[in-house]
Amino acid sequence: MKTETSMPASRIHLPKLAAVALGSLLLTACAGNPPKEQFAVTESAVRSAVSAGGPEYAAVEMRAAQEKWKEAELAMQKEDFERARILAEQAEWDARVAERKAEAAKAQKAVEDAEQGINELREEGMRNVQ
Repeated sequence: MKTETSMPASRIHLPKLAAVALGSLLLTACAGNPPKEQFAVTESAVRSAVSAGGPEYAAVEMRAAQEKWKEAELAMQKEDFERARILAEQAEWDARVAERKAEAAKAQKAVEDAEQGINELREEGMRNVQ
């Protein structure tokens, strides 16, 4: 008569434990790397916002982006890479908001200028009719 041998409980959980440990190790390794790609993206976003007129049209958002960018650079120097990455991401989004706000403000001004030009032409046309 053949009896089934059962695996000890410690052997059943070992692969799961190893997988969890490996996952933790990978996360730690990722957190330990400098966020170079994020820094490049953030720097580009801040420059675009400045070029779009962020300091003039979205001063609050632009200031927030620049302050977070400086904090991210300091965190990078201290090799606090996770904090540097988070601050760089926040700076990127603040810069993107500043850029969009500046673009919207310039578009609004263009519409107002066009409306003013139309009104001036109408007034001139009315004077010529009389």
